[in-house]
Amino acid sequence: MTLQSTLIAEPAALSPEALVEQLARDGRAAQRVLAKLTDADKAAALRAAATALREAEGEILEANAKDIAAGEAKGLSGAMLDRLRLDAARLAGIADAVDQVAGLPDPVGEVIASSERPNGLKLSRVRIPIGLIGIIYESRPNVTADAAALCLRSGNAVLLRGGSEAIHSNHAIRAAFAKGLATVGLPEAAIQLVPTQDRAVVGAMLTAAGLIDMIVPRGGKSLVARVQADARVPVLAHLDGICHTYVHASADAGMARDLTLNAKMRRTGICGAMETLLLDTQFPESESVVAGLLDAGCELRGDARAQALDPRVLPASEEDWDTEYLDAVLAVAVVDGIEPALEHIAAHSSHHTDAIVTEDAESAERFLAEVDSAIVMVNASSQFADGGEFGLGAEIGIATGRLHARGPVALEGLTTYKWQVRGTGQARP
Repeated sequence: MTLQSTLIAEPAALSPEALVEQLARDGRAAQRVLAKLTDADKAAALRAAATALREAEGEILEANAKDIAAGEAKGLSGAMLDRLRLDAARLAGIADAVDQVAGLPDPVGEVIASSERPNGLKLSRVRIPIGLIGIIYESRPNVTADAAALCLRSGNAVLLRGGSEAIHSNHAIRAAFAKGLATVGLPEAAIQLVPTQDRAVVGAMLTAAGLIDMIVPRGGKSLVARVQADARVPVLAHLDGICHTYVHASADAGMARDLTLNAKMRRTGICGAMETLLLDTQFPESESVVAGLLDAGCELRGDARAQALDPRVLPASEEDWDTEYLDAVLAVAVVDGIEPALEHIAAHSSHHTDAIVTEDAESAERFLAEVDSAIVMVNASSQFADGGEFGLGAEIGIATGRLHARGPVALEGLTTYKWQVRGTGQARP
């Protein structure tokens, strides 16, 4: 089957709301099939999908070449084109990642907790799939396969809405993935891709309460902000990654230099990159930490005391404390101890990832307890803030909200739970 015949013959004939309703109902029907699968069934389906992706290399790379040509004609930046571009090695990596998800432990059916009441009722909380998950994402075509694999492994159906820049690549990847599922008898509607780039469809997805169970946006700040503002469906996301590192008075100087340099400069464009550095007035090696960052090519914008550490430090504005640079730019402030550091983080953190460098155990534990972020670290680089580094194998994104899941969201975060109650004839008096 072609994508169009599987999903809908003439999407233009339907309103965005009607299109999303039809896709969602098909997806929900497919999810009921997935919910019955065993661990081995889901693993086999993903291995079949990985094989199909490898076998479709020619078609996928041909489709990607169309997207690259269109992107060049539109004047997309080199960085955007690089995120969009596929080659044989990158496609092999995508297929390998699907195989890796197949090898992850299945969270569905796990008994989270169990107890027995005095009346003999036996209670259990058991993990189950969420249902139908909508993924709204931008230019990276690998998200098509990554999201499909993670959702299927956790027993969820998925409705994908990719960016226009990757339209041909996304359709080719989805078609290959669905072909793999079909070889093991699973419905192709388990993995659907919206067959139109009409922006109104995004709005229809965001308001499809009762049809779509959760939305996950993957992309830039403007996309995530729109999703969070307009959604009537639960959203799993983070808006900004304004991550702090506080160098405590007791910090080891070498560790402080190494960790701050890594946290900022390893990859400046990821959401776990440090965006604000807080230096304790009693830390004796602040000048060397600042110099190390400047010498590595990082622009520093600091308060008056940070500027006094090195003449190359530029003055910071109030806006700098609330900016996610995603570049070799860093805000720096000098603070009079842990209390002002905690106050600064509370005022300016986006609750993504914040870290302390310290040799004082009491200060470390206080930082862990009082910083209200999804990820809080002691003596570690904030660049570790992703699911692969947490041993989760893969992730669908980082969540900074307070409900359902926080931090790297992997298979467990794509499940909810239900109560199972086993009785022997108990009636409530």
